[in-house]
Amino acid sequence: MPRYFIRITYKGTNYHGWQVQPNATTVQKKLNYALSTFLRESIDTIGAGRTDTGVHASYFIAHFDSIKENLQSTPNLIHKLNCILPSDITAYSIKRVDDSVNARFDATSRTYNYFIHTTKNSYINDCSYHFKGLLAIERIKEALPILFEHTDFTSFSKLHTDVKTNNCTITRAEWLEYAPNQYVFVIQADRFLRNMVRAIVGTLLEVGKGKITPEQVHDIIRGKDRALAGTSAPSQGLFLAKIDYPANLYEEDANIEECFPRFVL
Repeated sequence: MPRYFIRITYKGTNYHGWQVQPNATTVQKKLNYALSTFLRESIDTIGAGRTDTGVHASYFIAHFDSIKENLQSTPNLIHKLNCILPSDITAYSIKRVDDSVNARFDATSRTYNYFIHTTKNSYINDCSYHFKGLLAIERIKEALPILFEHTDFTSFSKLHTDVKTNNCTITRAEWLEYAPNQYVFVIQADRFLRNMVRAIVGTLLEVGKGKITPEQVHDIIRGKDRALAGTSAPSQGLFLAKIDYPANLYEEDANIEECFPRFVL
């Protein structure tokens, strides 16, 4: 059957993550329902990754198979689909891809953004972590290059996961101030472990508070023990922000940035 990529965004506040699970409301469950209702056939999507409870996505890709040919040429396709989807999930495009392309396994990298604000701001609390304290931002920045020197991130992984390896290659790690007292941690890698970004952020916050030195991040990673790292940062600050694919498999529309909030990098 023809295979399609669907690009969506979602606010994860009201969901128990992406993945369908019994007796829980998830993003995948809502998307499957909307597509099945609109296409009048049973649709099961496969996501490019899994986000945990309360985590958002300003960019997400899933694939699905449909009996319908040339689905992307359907008039008002996205508008009609968005009328079925709840207000906190938005579809932006559906594109035909090769029948063998897999949204999860063919991705070459993923980028996450973690948002923090250090002064009270009632408007962004659902999408940013209000850190109540002083942070030495320069100390945090000193620790970032250490992430590039390692590949085994067992210390930042949730325990008892079913992955074969905890090796990841980080290609970007930046701590940026995008507004007064509002920060975003941007991290890109070929793959991420469960809870990895939030554990890294929690550890960097320990650096920023002066509880550990930037150099001690080396020891934490080398220790390969989750207990050595900081407490995971809260879920509401985390966004899956970009997923990359080989150009011959999937290319974005030229107007992709239109779906991003202005502060997503």
